[in-house]
Amino acid sequence: MTNNVADHHPGNSVAEGNHEGDFGCSMMELRNLMELRSAEAVARLNDSYGGVQNVCKRLKTSPVEGLSGNPTDLEKRRQVFGQNFIPPKKAKTFLQLVWEALQDVTLIILEIAAIISLGLSFYHPPGGDNELCGQSAGGVEDEGESQAGWIEGAAILFSVIIVVLVTAFNDWSKEKQFRGLQSRIEQEQKFTVIRKGQVIQIPVAEIVVGDIAQIKYGDLLPADGILIQGNDLKIDESSLTGESDQVKKSLDKDPMLLSGTHVMEGSGRMVVTAVGINSQTGIIFTLLGAGEGDEEKKVKKGKKTGAPENRNKAKTQDGVALEIQPLKSQEGVENEEKEKKKVKVPKKEKSVLQGKLTRLAVQIGKAGLIMSAITVIILVLYFVIDTFGVQGRPWLAECTPIYIQYFVKFFIIGVTVLVVAVPEGLPLAVTISLAYSVKKMMKDNNLVRHLDACETMGNATAICSDKTGTLTMNRMTVVQAYMGDTHYRQIPDPDAILPKILDLIVNGVAINSAYTSKILPPEKQAGLPRQVGNKTECALLGFVLDLKQDYQAVRNEVPEEKLYKVYTFNSVRKSMSTVLKNSNGGFRMYSKGASEIILRKCTRILDKNGDPRVFKVKDRDEMVKKVIEPMACHGLRTICLAFRDFPADAEPDWDSENEILSDLTCIAVVGIEDPVRPEVPDAILKCQRAGITVRMVTGDNINTARAIATKCGILLPGEDFLCLEGKEFNRLIRNEKGEVEQEQLDKIWPKLRVLARSSPTDKHTLVKGIIDSTVGDQRQVVAVTGDGTNDGPALKKADVGFAMGIAGTDVAKEASDIILTDDNFTSIVKAVMWGRNVYDSISKFLQFQLTVNVVAVIVAFTGACITQDSPLKAVQMLWVNLIMDTFASLALATEPPSESLLLRKPYGRNKPLISRTMMKNILGHAVYQLTIIFTLLFAGEKFFDIDSGRNAPLHSPPTEHYTIVFNTFVMMQLFNEINARKIHGERNVFEAIYRNPIFCTVVLGTFAAQIIIVEFGGKPFSCSGLTLSQWFWCIFIGVGELLWGQLICTVPTSHLKFLKEAGHGITKEEIPEEELPEDVDEIDHAEMELRRGQILWFRGLNRIQTQMDVVYTFQTGASSLQGALRRQPSIVSQHHDVKNVSSPTHVALSSVNSTPTTSAVAAAAASPPAGNQSGECVP
Repeated sequence: MTNNVADHHPGNSVAEGNHEGDFGCSMMELRNLMELRSAEAVARLNDSYGGVQNVCKRLKTSPVEGLSGNPTDLEKRRQVFGQNFIPPKKAKTFLQLVWEALQDVTLIILEIAAIISLGLSFYHPPGGDNELCGQSAGGVEDEGESQAGWIEGAAILFSVIIVVLVTAFNDWSKEKQFRGLQSRIEQEQKFTVIRKGQVIQIPVAEIVVGDIAQIKYGDLLPADGILIQGNDLKIDESSLTGESDQVKKSLDKDPMLLSGTHVMEGSGRMVVTAVGINSQTGIIFTLLGAGEGDEEKKVKKGKKTGAPENRNKAKTQDGVALEIQPLKSQEGVENEEKEKKKVKVPKKEKSVLQGKLTRLAVQIGKAGLIMSAITVIILVLYFVIDTFGVQGRPWLAECTPIYIQYFVKFFIIGVTVLVVAVPEGLPLAVTISLAYSVKKMMKDNNLVRHLDACETMGNATAICSDKTGTLTMNRMTVVQAYMGDTHYRQIPDPDAILPKILDLIVNGVAINSAYTSKILPPEKQAGLPRQVGNKTECALLGFVLDLKQDYQAVRNEVPEEKLYKVYTFNSVRKSMSTVLKNSNGGFRMYSKGASEIILRKCTRILDKNGDPRVFKVKDRDEMVKKVIEPMACHGLRTICLAFRDFPADAEPDWDSENEILSDLTCIAVVGIEDPVRPEVPDAILKCQRAGITVRMVTGDNINTARAIATKCGILLPGEDFLCLEGKEFNRLIRNEKGEVEQEQLDKIWPKLRVLARSSPTDKHTLVKGIIDSTVGDQRQVVAVTGDGTNDGPALKKADVGFAMGIAGTDVAKEASDIILTDDNFTSIVKAVMWGRNVYDSISKFLQFQLTVNVVAVIVAFTGACITQDSPLKAVQMLWVNLIMDTFASLALATEPPSESLLLRKPYGRNKPLISRTMMKNILGHAVYQLTIIFTLLFAGEKFFDIDSGRNAPLHSPPTEHYTIVFNTFVMMQLFNEINARKIHGERNVFEAIYRNPIFCTVVLGTFAAQIIIVEFGGKPFSCSGLTLSQWFWCIFIGVGELLWGQLICTVPTSHLKFLKEAGHGITKEEIPEEELPEDVDEIDHAEMELRRGQILWFRGLNRIQTQMDVVYTFQTGASSLQGALRRQPSIVSQHHDVKNVSSPTHVALSSVNSTPTTSAVAAAAASPPAGNQSGECVP
């Protein structure tokens, strides 16, 4: 290998870099080489190229030193072999988005109506002024006026254009934001390469052919390459081949590494041979036309027209097309984005909120359609009967156009009723709210990859969190050690340790750890040294430095090439071992790992003289009791260092791991502290208050886990919660065949708080079990954090998966919904707050929108039926629609979240969008507005002493009367928008209004626009100017909304039993008893004082529950009587708490616990063995 470096010095690659075919192999040759697999590939490598080393030579790179990093050289490589970048799918142009927005059904109906109206206004029939056509001709007399007939049609078209542009602009900015987000995720993805002998991290896009890349467990390979040197490397190629088995990679069997595959185990180095569109992933993407349009067609076309060498691969690619999608394409993202246009099912079932909204919009739309149809029918019938029946006029041919003009006018009125009824602002509000939240969540260190995750998070009822790095600082330091028969409570002086023990520790740590882990000097003057790589290994390296030794010297002496065999760390082994060949032909193996695992394999231990003495089971038990458990109870992770020498005579069978990893000699046991993040206990308390159970799932030993859980506040002293180890957990939940039994799991999870020594499978089982469980009255919504490659399944299964931005592997990030850029648990709490805020914002918007809908529809309907003309004209209706849809969604969807959101329980999946309180507000305000408008409509002319606007003929000039009706209507909406800021019946609607500048801008802007429309709108808006006193009256009536809102607040919702909620989620046939108090007493605990009624409710409910239990017992025989009796006191005692507590926050807590505890108590009663087990594990 050395001569290889000598005969090609990396510096000279530039000197020759003058003519094209400079490198010893072309792009196509390398591409063809990468098509091959396993033995075939090895054969071709050796025959055509003479092995990997020669490929490096031809690519003018050194396997040890890497490229020179010279910019001209790198540029040249990019020109010859391409860049490591797969061009994204072209974004939709603004015009395409406009075209999409025009597809809206209501808008199409409006356009048709407007065009017909326009056409008819220009058509003047002969004899149009014939007396015989009756009063219909009355208004057409005036020549100037008939010219203005086109204005209404034009104005409708104009407002349609505005709506379309607003929608298209929203979509466009949303897409742009998402591309920005996507490219941010891509820019953050870095990869480790060697250049000029230095290990550096560069963005994936800068990797060139010829780079020497270091690969390790958890990486997502960014380019194709050939293995130069590997330790125990296993790769998951399912994203390319669809085969789930992990493929072992080695120099002699299968050295081909492909982009887009995941490193599941081991580490190594590869030389990059293909990047970007020439890599295997890139080839598939080009086949898919970079994911354009109809994938199927493209793949088929790609097969025929693609370069011949791709044909043999195209077989696998049909299956791949979908699997590979999330790698880098914008596809997945955009599809989810398009929920408005066509609901694509995103990666999980449709999000709760979308489901409820779609249902609600459909219901409202149907109602609107019926109303508008009735309006049109009544208008037409009334006109026909009045004209031809009552006045008895004949139908004259020359009058036909005039009559048709009337019918068109009626049709337009019907359409406007429909337009106002259909809340097309809903999707807009959701999108704005989500996009706004996502943008703001970036500031709170949440990088949201799937939009709906943000809103699902608001409903979360359980969080399963990792310990290391999330709850703790992930800054590990060795604080205690046991070596040479002595337990050092702090780091000993190096002189106190025998040189031979010290030597073993230094070698054991320096060699038996990934060479990528190192400790660098601090960035700031007085800062802590930087830990790079695996944090546990960094702690051990730090320990070596604390002992005043230098690990780098040892590593320089034994470079990675000299390591004979490496068993890398993985979640099954929970240990790592490295074998070195001694000069005498023997071998020495260093091991490190979790202390209970390594100590079981030790048969000797070094005594205080540094000599091995026998280590029996009884010694081990004593050591566990005296050393390991005390360390663990302080929350320390214990790591054991050991070694073993193999004689020179026969080489052991390295593949039988159990034989190799036995008969070890223990060198030392160290206790590593990973301090709890100072802000975590507070965050966990907030979660518990918000009705979210936090569970800790960790690979650490149970004592460490319990100590940390207690420090965090996950376990509270004196509470009866379970802490289980993975083994015990599996024993309790699996049947004899080893299958998971849901009933068994249901007995355990409600009380389980800590799962220690757990494998990724356990994590997945737990998450799946909680999600599938039917124990509570609500399906649980589970969030999970993960950082390792093997957390992928659990992250995918969870409702919301959080990956760690710093410690997380690429695989975990790929599977997640949200990336925590600071790896901090408090950011999860922020996500909950934002999620709940999205939900509330949409409820606020609904409350406002539906009030307008109800009023506008009823006014248009009755007005049309009584006066043959809608009091609110089409254009005015569209303006109201614009205020209430676009602007209100902007104003109400961008409310910033407040801490009080965390003081209520999650809404749950079946809670209706529109609660009883909101229904009360909607109907209450509708009553006020209708009363005012009808009073003005039928008595306004007397009150203001103006001409009546009713029964005005066609094309007559706008009247002051109707202008006042319109203006008052808009004023009431404006002030009601302020009322809509609160949805739980709070009195202070102005609270923190200044925190939302968008809201203030929208309200003032709308007000200004309204003044302009009324004073200068004229004919198009059917407005005539108003006097100052008339304006004051309009505004005064509007302010009345605020006072009326206070009046509505005083009516207790619980008395209004007849109010129904709307917008349910998936309906259950019967609502379980426990769910009732939530609905009846909709008022938010956090923002209201506790009511006496609630306590009575609890009591009454409790009695009902006990009676039901008793009845049930008599039906099923006495076996479960015990359960019922056990259950009663627990609930009753909780209600004593409720009575004595005055502060609202605790109430939320105790009622949260009631369901899990009761079911858990019942479970414990039903199966005594489980109960006893839980007794042993309680901290």
